Amino acid sequence: MKLNILIIIAFGLILTSCLNTKQATYFANANDTIINSGNVDIEPIIQKNDILSINISSLNAEASAIFNAPNILATTTSTSTGSTEAGGYLVNTEGNIQLPILGSMKAAGQSKKQLKNEITNLILSKKLLIDPIVTIRHLNYEVTIIGEVGKPSVINVPNEKISLLKALGIAGDITVFGKKNNVLLIREIQGERKIKRIDLNSKSFLSSDNYYLQPNDVVYVEANKQKVITANRNQQLLPTILSGLSIVAVVLTQLLK
Repeated sequence: MKLNILIIIAFGLILTSCLNTKQATYFANANDTIINSGNVDIEPIIQKNDILSINISSLNAEASAIFNAPNILATTTSTSTGSTEAGGYLVNTEGNIQLPILGSMKAAGQSKKQLKNEITNLILSKKLLIDPIVTIRHLNYEVTIIGEVGKPSVINVPNEKISLLKALGIAGDITVFGKKNNVLLIREIQGERKIKRIDLNSKSFLSSDNYYLQPNDVVYVEANKQKVITANRNQQLLPTILSGLSIVAVVLTQLLK
C-alpha cells in the first residue's frame, strides 16, 4: 500500500514538472510598451432574435409618451445579482421590429447607431416630434465561456461591453490545463457562424478585433495534452489501485484470522 502511494505521488510530481510555464501565462512576449487599440471597440451588428430596448423622447413629453407605450415583449434577464424583467422589442425572423406609430422597421444587419439614425430621420420626416432623442440598448447581451475554466458561465453584460479577458476572469480564469494559445471563439454574424483561434500568449491580441466580445459569442478553452494524459492515466490507474487495495484487504483479513 505504501508503495502504491509513493508511485502516485511520484507520478503527480512528474506531471507537474512537465508543465510549460510559458504556455501557462498570458502575453509571455509582452514588454513595457504602448499598444494602439485600433478598431477593437467595434459596435456589434443587430441580429435576428435580439431583444432591443428603444426609448424615444423629446422636449414634448406628452407627444413622446405614445412612442414608449408598454412593450409587447417581456424578457427575464439573469445577472450576478438575480433576475430582472424588462420590456423589449424582439427582432423577428424577418429581421424587423414593430414600433408604435412608426410601424415595421428593418433592424437586423444594422448597428445601433444606424438604426437610431433611421428612426430619428423617420420621425423628423413625418414631423411627429421636434428634436427627438432615440436611445437603443441590447437587453439580451450575453456571452458564453466553456471548457477549461474555473467556472463555465453564461455572462450577462448590462453595459454592453466586455473584453475576452474580463469574461475569462468572471468565469474563474483559464485553468493550468487550458490552452491559452489556442482559445476558440465562435461568433454568429447574419446567419453565419465564424470560428476564430486566439493566442492569448501573444500581445498582438491586445490590438485585435477580438479583444472585445460581441453578443452571443461562445468562447471555448480546450484542454491541453497534459490534462488528457492525466485523465487517461487516472482512468487506467484507478482500477489497478482499487484491485491492489482489495488484495491488501484480503491478505490482512487472512492474517488477522
